Amino acid sequence: MSTSGRQTMQGRRIWITGASSGIGSALAIELARAGARLVISGRDRGRLQAVADACKPAEVMLAPLDVASREENLVAGEQIRARFGALDTVVFNAGICEYVDLPVFDAGMIKRVMDINFMGFVYGVEAALPLLREGNAPHLVGMSSTVAYTGLPRAEAYGASKAAIRYFLQALRVDLLPQKIDVSIICPGFVKTPLTDLNDFPMPMQISAETAARSIRKGMERRSHEIRFPVLFALILRVVAVLPSRLRTRLLRPLSRSEKSK
Repeated sequence: MSTSGRQTMQGRRIWITGASSGIGSALAIELARAGARLVISGRDRGRLQAVADACKPAEVMLAPLDVASREENLVAGEQIRARFGALDTVVFNAGICEYVDLPVFDAGMIKRVMDINFMGFVYGVEAALPLLREGNAPHLVGMSSTVAYTGLPRAEAYGASKAAIRYFLQALRVDLLPQKIDVSIICPGFVKTPLTDLNDFPMPMQISAETAARSIRKGMERRSHEIRFPVLFALILRVVAVLPSRLRTRLLRPLSRSEKSK
């Protein structure tokens, strides 16, 4: 149960990372329409400015950064304090996706994905928590994935990073209860973004970034512990996750690139 109940977005000070494209940019526009005051982060200032223009007349602060840099996250936190004084909500959305294609195994690639997706997330939390403690009905929201429910072929790097985020937030939710900071975990399925456009396999039940953004906003308003969409796709993966290991492995084996190369 939420510590604060249903929450309108009107006037809330919200920081979104990974806001220059995809779900992040669609969510910024969605929340701007709902009356939020925004801080948007990404590496490309020009693309962030285009998103800010699309959010008009909402108040939008640009905070360009590389999420994999702890220092840049902390500097952004200081800049946000100078502008807004505190934060009411953070949505840590930034991330990348790369796949493992055996027999090639590149530990450097896995480190790169973990540094951006997980450690970049952790650095953001470090910068944001002092601002949330001074905010109104504070809310910490993080982007995991339905892939975190079970181990999927080729997703060793991406899935591990998203499972780490899910576990981290589940634990942090309990530790933040005394501080009255709500925690929500976003677990999307396939969403059409520049990132998923690079995928070379079928993506069942894929939805648009705009549809995803609406689902996230509604989940944020309800203070849902987990915001899952599409609902049917998430349910299927949750069922697969609880199957006996041998059956689950047999079911997922045809998806393996190594299996297809035999």
